[in-house]
Amino acid sequence: MYFDLNVPVIAHEGPGVLPSKKSKGKQPQLQNTVVFTPAQITAIEARVDLLLHLGYTVIAFNQTIEQKIDPKTHVNILLSLLPQLKKRTGVVFLKRLTINIDEDSEKGFGLSSANTSLVDTYDLIALAPTTSATFSVACLTHSLPSPLTAHIISLPLTLPRLPFHLKHTLVRTAIKNGAVFEINYAGALGDTEFSQMNFGVSDSGPSTKRNWWAGAREVFRVTKGKGIIVSGGVTREAEYRGPKDVQNLITLLGLAQNLADDASAITPKSLILRAQTRKTYRAILSEPRLVVPIVPRRPTPQDPDRASPAQHGTEITPATASLPARQTVSTETPRQSNHSNKKRLHAGRGLEDGTSRKKKKKKDVALSK
Repeated sequence: MYFDLNVPVIAHEGPGVLPSKKSKGKQPQLQNTVVFTPAQITAIEARVDLLLHLGYTVIAFNQTIEQKIDPKTHVNILLSLLPQLKKRTGVVFLKRLTINIDEDSEKGFGLSSANTSLVDTYDLIALAPTTSATFSVACLTHSLPSPLTAHIISLPLTLPRLPFHLKHTLVRTAIKNGAVFEINYAGALGDTEFSQMNFGVSDSGPSTKRNWWAGAREVFRVTKGKGIIVSGGVTREAEYRGPKDVQNLITLLGLAQNLADDASAITPKSLILRAQTRKTYRAILSEPRLVVPIVPRRPTPQDPDRASPAQHGTEITPATASLPARQTVSTETPRQSNHSNKKRLHAGRGLEDGTSRKKKKKKDVALSK
Protein backbone atom coordinates (compact mmCIF):
# COMPACT_ATOMS: atom_id res chain seq x y z
CA MET A 1 0.00 0.00 0.00
CA TYR A 2 1.53 3.29 -1.16
CA PHE A 3 0.36 6.83 -0.48
CA ASP A 4 0.38 10.11 -2.37
CA LEU A 5 -0.87 12.72 0.07
CA ASN A 6 -0.50 15.77 -2.16
CA VAL A 7 -2.55 15.88 -5.36
CA PRO A 8 -3.20 19.60 -6.03
CA VAL A 9 -6.72 20.60 -7.02
CA ILE A 10 -7.65 24.00 -8.44
CA ALA A 11 -11.25 25.00 -9.17
CA HIS A 12 -13.02 28.06 -10.48
CA GLU A 13 -15.10 30.05 -8.03
CA GLY A 14 -18.31 31.65 -9.12
CA PRO A 15 -21.05 33.67 -7.43
CA GLY A 16 -23.91 31.67 -6.03
CA VAL A 17 -27.13 32.48 -4.22
CA LEU A 18 -27.51 31.38 -0.62
CA PRO A 19 -31.21 31.47 0.38
CA SER A 20 -32.06 32.32 3.98
CA LYS A 21 -35.23 31.48 5.88
CA LYS A 22 -35.16 34.67 7.89
CA SER A 23 -34.71 36.99 4.91
CA LYS A 24 -38.24 37.08 3.60
CA GLY A 25 -38.68 39.63 0.86
CA LYS A 26 -35.05 40.75 1.21
CA GLN A 27 -32.22 40.56 -1.27
CA PRO A 28 -30.57 37.12 -1.08
CA GLN A 29 -26.98 36.92 0.09
CA LEU A 30 -24.21 36.03 -2.33
CA GLN A 31 -21.70 33.32 -1.52
CA ASN A 32 -18.80 31.91 -3.50
CA THR A 33 -19.49 28.47 -4.91
CA VAL A 34 -17.10 26.05 -6.52
CA VAL A 35 -17.66 24.96 -10.09
CA PHE A 36 -15.72 22.15 -11.76
CA THR A 37 -15.90 22.16 -15.53
CA PRO A 38 -16.16 18.87 -17.42
CA ALA A 39 -12.63 19.37 -18.71
CA GLN A 40 -11.31 19.64 -15.16
CA ILE A 41 -13.16 16.52 -14.06
CA THR A 42 -11.71 14.63 -17.02
CA ALA A 43 -8.19 15.82 -16.21
CA ILE A 44 -8.52 14.80 -12.57
CA GLU A 45 -9.86 11.38 -13.59
CA ALA A 46 -6.86 10.88 -15.86
CA ARG A 47 -4.46 11.76 -13.05
CA VAL A 48 -6.19 9.34 -10.67
CA ASP A 49 -6.01 6.54 -13.24
CA LEU A 50 -2.30 7.21 -13.73
CA LEU A 51 -1.65 7.11 -9.99
CA LEU A 52 -3.50 3.81 -9.71
CA HIS A 53 -1.47 2.41 -12.60
CA LEU A 54 1.76 3.40 -10.83
CA GLY A 55 0.71 1.55 -7.67
CA TYR A 56 -0.81 4.17 -5.36
CA THR A 57 -3.92 3.15 -3.46
CA VAL A 58 -4.43 6.10 -1.06
CA ILE A 59 -4.75 9.54 -2.67
CA ALA A 60 -5.22 12.83 -0.85
CA PHE A 61 -6.58 15.78 -2.84
CA ASN A 62 -5.01 19.00 -1.63
CA GLN A 63 -6.68 22.39 -1.35
CA THR A 64 -4.26 25.25 -0.70
CA ILE A 65 -5.29 28.59 0.81
CA GLU A 66 -3.27 31.72 1.48
CA GLN A 67 -2.65 33.34 4.86
CA LYS A 68 -5.65 32.22 6.92
CA ILE A 69 -9.09 30.64 6.97
CA ASP A 70 -11.84 33.18 6.54
CA PRO A 71 -15.18 31.65 7.62
CA LYS A 72 -17.07 34.15 5.44
CA THR A 73 -15.42 33.19 2.17
CA HIS A 74 -13.89 29.77 2.79
CA VAL A 75 -15.41 26.89 0.82
CA ASN A 76 -14.34 23.26 0.91
CA ILE A 77 -14.00 22.54 -2.81
CA LEU A 78 -13.27 18.86 -2.20
CA LEU A 79 -16.75 18.15 -0.88
CA SER A 80 -18.19 18.83 -4.32
CA LEU A 81 -15.33 17.12 -6.18
CA LEU A 82 -15.32 13.63 -4.66
CA PRO A 83 -18.97 12.80 -5.52
CA GLN A 84 -18.24 13.58 -9.19
CA LEU A 85 -15.39 11.06 -9.43
CA LYS A 86 -15.84 7.45 -10.41
CA LYS A 87 -16.05 4.88 -7.66
CA ARG A 88 -13.04 2.57 -7.63
CA THR A 89 -12.68 -0.51 -5.48
CA GLY A 90 -9.70 -0.66 -3.16
CA VAL A 91 -8.92 3.05 -3.48
CA VAL A 92 -9.20 5.62 -0.69
CA PHE A 93 -9.72 9.32 -1.37
CA LEU A 94 -8.81 11.82 1.34
CA LYS A 95 -9.38 15.55 1.72
CA ARG A 96 -6.42 17.71 2.70
CA LEU A 97 -6.12 21.39 3.57
CA THR A 98 -2.78 23.23 3.30
CA ILE A 99 -2.38 26.69 4.83
CA ASN A 100 0.50 28.90 3.71
CA ILE A 101 1.78 30.97 6.63
CA ASP A 102 3.65 34.19 5.94
CA GLU A 103 4.51 37.34 7.88
CA ASP A 104 1.01 38.75 7.57
CA SER A 105 -0.60 35.72 9.18
CA GLU A 106 1.87 34.88 11.95
CA LYS A 107 -0.44 35.82 14.82
CA GLY A 108 -3.50 33.96 13.59
CA PHE A 109 -4.19 31.95 10.46
CA GLY A 110 -7.61 30.57 11.16
CA LEU A 111 -6.83 27.56 13.37
CA SER A 112 -9.04 28.68 16.22
CA SER A 113 -11.92 27.07 18.06
CA ALA A 114 -14.40 29.23 16.13
CA ASN A 115 -13.42 27.52 12.86
CA THR A 116 -13.51 23.93 14.14
CA SER A 117 -16.59 23.11 12.07
CA LEU A 118 -14.80 24.20 8.89
CA VAL A 119 -11.71 22.13 9.63
CA ASP A 120 -13.64 18.97 10.57
CA THR A 121 -14.58 18.46 6.92
CA TYR A 122 -10.93 17.72 6.06
CA ASP A 123 -9.07 14.50 6.80
CA LEU A 124 -5.60 16.04 6.88
CA ILE A 125 -4.32 19.49 7.85
CA ALA A 126 -0.94 20.76 6.67
CA LEU A 127 0.99 23.94 7.39
CA ALA A 128 3.52 25.52 5.03
CA PRO A 129 5.59 27.98 7.11
CA THR A 130 7.74 30.57 5.39
CA THR A 131 9.31 32.35 8.38
CA SER A 132 11.16 31.24 11.49
CA ALA A 133 8.33 32.42 13.77
CA THR A 134 5.68 30.45 11.91
CA PHE A 135 7.95 27.40 11.81
CA SER A 136 8.32 27.51 15.60
CA VAL A 137 4.57 27.87 16.07
CA ALA A 138 3.88 24.95 13.74
CA CYS A 139 6.34 22.66 15.55
CA LEU A 140 5.54 23.59 19.15
CA THR A 141 1.89 24.67 19.27
CA HIS A 142 -0.08 23.24 16.37
CA SER A 143 1.42 19.75 16.62
CA LEU A 144 -0.14 19.15 20.06
CA PRO A 145 -3.26 16.93 20.27
CA SER A 146 -6.37 19.04 19.69
CA PRO A 147 -9.31 19.29 17.23
CA LEU A 148 -7.12 21.63 15.14
CA THR A 149 -3.90 19.61 15.08
CA ALA A 150 -1.76 19.99 11.96
CA HIS A 151 0.01 16.68 11.38
CA ILE A 152 1.95 17.72 8.25
CA ILE A 153 4.59 20.45 8.03
CA SER A 154 5.40 21.14 4.39
CA LEU A 155 8.80 22.71 3.85
CA PRO A 156 9.59 25.21 1.02
CA LEU A 157 12.51 23.32 -0.48
CA THR A 158 12.36 25.09 -3.86
CA LEU A 159 13.27 28.49 -2.44
CA PRO A 160 16.81 29.75 -3.11
CA ARG A 161 17.48 29.24 0.59
CA LEU A 162 15.44 27.93 3.50
CA PRO A 163 13.88 30.97 5.21
CA PHE A 164 14.45 29.47 8.67
CA HIS A 165 16.99 27.34 10.45
CA LEU A 166 15.97 23.75 11.19
CA LYS A 167 16.72 23.58 14.90
CA HIS A 168 17.09 20.13 16.41
CA THR A 169 14.89 20.98 19.39
CA LEU A 170 11.98 22.15 17.24
CA VAL A 171 12.20 19.22 14.85
CA ARG A 172 12.52 16.70 17.68
CA THR A 173 9.52 18.18 19.51
CA ALA A 174 7.33 18.10 16.40
CA ILE A 175 8.19 14.46 15.69
CA LYS A 176 7.56 13.53 19.33
CA ASN A 177 4.10 15.14 19.15
CA GLY A 178 3.25 13.09 16.05
CA ALA A 179 3.87 15.59 13.24
CA VAL A 180 5.78 14.71 10.06
CA PHE A 181 7.78 16.76 7.60
CA GLU A 182 6.70 16.54 3.98
CA ILE A 183 9.01 16.53 0.97
CA ASN A 184 7.42 16.89 -2.48
CA TYR A 185 9.45 15.34 -5.28
CA ALA A 186 7.93 17.77 -7.80
CA GLY A 187 10.72 20.23 -7.01
CA ALA A 188 13.37 17.64 -7.89
CA LEU A 189 11.88 17.43 -11.38
CA GLY A 190 11.88 21.21 -11.88
CA ASP A 191 8.12 21.73 -11.64
CA THR A 192 7.88 25.53 -11.64
CA GLU A 193 4.08 25.51 -11.44
CA PHE A 194 4.23 23.76 -8.08
CA SER A 195 6.71 26.31 -6.74
CA GLN A 196 4.67 29.24 -8.00
CA MET A 197 1.41 27.87 -6.61
CA ASN A 198 2.70 27.00 -3.13
CA PHE A 199 5.50 29.43 -2.35
CA GLY A 200 5.31 32.12 -5.01
CA VAL A 201 8.66 31.17 -6.56
CA SER A 202 9.11 31.58 -10.31
CA ASP A 203 12.69 30.38 -10.74
CA SER A 204 13.76 28.42 -13.75
CA GLY A 205 13.90 24.64 -13.81
CA PRO A 206 17.65 24.14 -13.10
CA SER A 207 17.67 26.54 -10.14
CA THR A 208 14.55 24.91 -8.70
CA LYS A 209 16.20 21.49 -8.84
CA ARG A 210 19.38 22.80 -7.26
CA ASN A 211 17.47 24.44 -4.43
CA TRP A 212 15.42 21.29 -3.82
CA TRP A 213 18.46 19.02 -3.54
CA ALA A 214 20.21 21.35 -1.12
CA GLY A 215 17.11 21.80 1.08
CA ALA A 216 16.16 18.10 1.10
CA ARG A 217 19.67 17.10 2.14
CA GLU A 218 19.49 19.52 5.06
CA VAL A 219 16.13 18.06 6.14
CA PHE A 220 17.48 14.51 6.08
CA ARG A 221 20.53 15.59 8.05
CA VAL A 222 18.47 17.12 10.86
CA THR A 223 15.75 14.47 11.07
CA LYS A 224 18.08 11.49 10.37
CA GLY A 225 15.41 10.09 8.06
CA LYS A 226 12.71 9.76 10.75
CA GLY A 227 9.31 11.47 10.66
CA ILE A 228 9.43 12.17 6.90
CA ILE A 229 6.90 11.50 4.17
CA VAL A 230 7.43 11.90 0.42
CA SER A 231 4.50 13.17 -1.65
CA GLY A 232 4.03 14.20 -5.24
CA GLY A 233 2.74 17.75 -5.48
CA VAL A 234 2.88 17.31 -9.26
CA THR A 235 0.68 19.41 -11.54
CA ARG A 236 1.53 17.66 -14.83
CA GLU A 237 0.92 14.01 -15.64
CA ALA A 238 4.30 13.53 -17.32
CA GLU A 239 6.12 14.15 -14.03
CA TYR A 240 4.43 11.48 -11.92
CA ARG A 241 6.73 8.75 -10.64
CA GLY A 242 6.09 5.33 -9.14
CA PRO A 243 6.76 4.49 -5.47
CA LYS A 244 9.96 2.57 -6.20
CA ASP A 245 11.31 5.39 -8.35
CA VAL A 246 10.62 7.86 -5.53
CA GLN A 247 12.45 5.61 -3.07
CA ASN A 248 15.47 5.43 -5.35
CA LEU A 249 15.35 9.21 -5.72
CA ILE A 250 15.55 9.95 -2.01
CA THR A 251 18.25 7.32 -1.42
CA LEU A 252 20.53 9.57 -3.47
CA LEU A 253 20.33 12.01 -0.56
CA GLY A 254 22.04 9.51 1.73
CA LEU A 255 18.93 7.85 3.16
CA ALA A 256 18.92 4.12 3.87
CA GLN A 257 16.67 1.88 1.79
CA ASN A 258 14.48 0.82 4.72
CA LEU A 259 13.91 4.46 5.75
CA ALA A 260 13.09 5.33 2.15
CA ASP A 261 10.40 2.64 2.14
CA ASP A 262 9.02 3.95 5.44
CA ALA A 263 8.73 7.47 4.00
CA SER A 264 6.34 6.32 1.26
CA ALA A 265 4.45 3.44 2.89
CA ILE A 266 4.64 3.07 6.68
CA THR A 267 4.92 6.64 7.97
CA PRO A 268 1.96 7.95 5.86
CA LYS A 269 -0.21 5.10 7.14
CA SER A 270 0.51 5.93 10.78
CA LEU A 271 -0.05 9.60 9.97
CA ILE A 272 -3.58 8.95 8.66
CA LEU A 273 -4.46 6.88 11.72
CA ARG A 274 -3.15 9.63 13.97
CA ALA A 275 -5.05 12.30 12.05
CA GLN A 276 -8.32 10.57 12.92
CA THR A 277 -7.72 11.44 16.57
CA ARG A 278 -8.55 15.09 15.89
CA LYS A 279 -12.20 14.19 16.43
CA THR A 280 -11.59 12.39 19.73
CA TYR A 281 -10.79 13.63 23.23
CA ARG A 282 -7.05 14.27 23.71
CA ALA A 283 -6.11 12.09 20.74
CA ILE A 284 -7.58 8.86 22.11
CA LEU A 285 -7.93 6.29 19.34
CA SER A 286 -10.90 4.42 20.82
CA GLU A 287 -13.51 4.91 23.50
CA PRO A 288 -12.53 3.63 26.94
CA ARG A 289 -14.45 0.59 28.15
CA LEU A 290 -14.91 -0.38 31.77
CA VAL A 291 -14.07 -4.02 32.48
CA VAL A 292 -15.40 -5.38 35.80
CA PRO A 293 -13.39 -8.37 37.12
CA ILE A 294 -15.40 -11.50 38.04
CA VAL A 295 -14.53 -12.87 41.50
CA PRO A 296 -15.35 -16.58 42.02
CA ARG A 297 -17.81 -17.25 44.88
CA ARG A 298 -16.78 -19.58 47.65
CA PRO A 299 -19.02 -22.65 48.10
CA THR A 300 -21.27 -22.76 51.16
CA PRO A 301 -22.87 -25.78 52.92
CA GLN A 302 -26.27 -24.58 51.69
CA ASP A 303 -25.10 -24.71 48.06
CA PRO A 304 -27.29 -27.35 46.30
CA ASP A 305 -24.74 -27.92 43.54
CA ARG A 306 -22.17 -29.29 45.96
CA ALA A 307 -22.82 -32.51 47.90
CA SER A 308 -22.49 -32.43 51.69
CA PRO A 309 -19.76 -34.50 53.38
CA ALA A 310 -22.42 -36.74 54.93
CA GLN A 311 -23.48 -37.87 51.44
CA HIS A 312 -19.96 -39.08 50.70
CA GLY A 313 -19.85 -41.21 53.91
CA THR A 314 -17.79 -38.89 56.11
CA GLU A 315 -18.82 -37.75 59.53
CA ILE A 316 -18.51 -34.20 60.75
CA THR A 317 -17.06 -33.88 64.21
CA PRO A 318 -16.57 -30.73 66.26
CA ALA A 319 -12.81 -31.13 65.91
CA THR A 320 -12.87 -31.32 62.12
CA ALA A 321 -15.66 -28.79 61.63
CA SER A 322 -13.51 -25.98 63.00
CA LEU A 323 -10.68 -26.69 60.55
CA PRO A 324 -10.51 -25.09 57.07
CA ALA A 325 -11.63 -27.11 54.07
CA ARG A 326 -8.15 -27.71 52.63
CA GLN A 327 -6.31 -28.12 55.95
CA THR A 328 -5.29 -31.69 56.95
CA VAL A 329 -4.19 -33.04 60.32
CA SER A 330 -0.90 -34.94 60.23
CA THR A 331 -0.08 -37.61 62.87
CA GLU A 332 3.64 -37.69 62.14
CA THR A 333 6.06 -36.41 64.74
CA PRO A 334 8.07 -33.38 63.78
CA ARG A 335 11.40 -34.18 62.33
CA GLN A 336 14.45 -33.36 64.33
CA SER A 337 16.79 -30.74 63.14
CA ASN A 338 19.76 -31.57 61.05
CA HIS A 339 22.02 -30.23 63.77
CA SER A 340 20.86 -32.82 66.31
CA ASN A 341 21.09 -35.61 63.74
CA LYS A 342 24.68 -34.70 63.00
CA LYS A 343 25.51 -34.84 66.73
CA ARG A 344 24.07 -38.34 67.04
CA LEU A 345 26.00 -39.56 64.04
CA HIS A 346 29.23 -38.22 65.44
CA ALA A 347 28.49 -39.71 68.88
CA GLY A 348 27.70 -43.14 67.38
CA ARG A 349 30.90 -43.15 65.42
CA GLY A 350 32.85 -42.31 68.55
CA LEU A 351 31.33 -45.23 70.55
CA GLU A 352 31.96 -47.68 67.76
CA ASP A 353 35.55 -46.56 67.54
CA GLY A 354 36.03 -46.86 71.34
CA THR A 355 34.70 -50.46 71.62
CA SER A 356 36.74 -51.66 68.69
CA ARG A 357 39.90 -50.28 70.28
CA LYS A 358 39.20 -52.11 73.58
CA LYS A 359 38.71 -55.41 71.74
CA LYS A 360 42.02 -54.97 69.92
CA LYS A 361 43.83 -54.33 73.21
CA LYS A 362 42.40 -57.53 74.80
CA LYS A 363 43.53 -59.62 71.79
CA ASP A 364 47.03 -58.19 71.98
CA VAL A 365 47.28 -59.03 75.76
CA ALA A 366 46.12 -62.61 75.18
CA LEU A 367 48.69 -63.19 72.46
CA SER A 368 51.51 -61.82 74.65
CA LYS A 369 50.69 -64.23 77.44
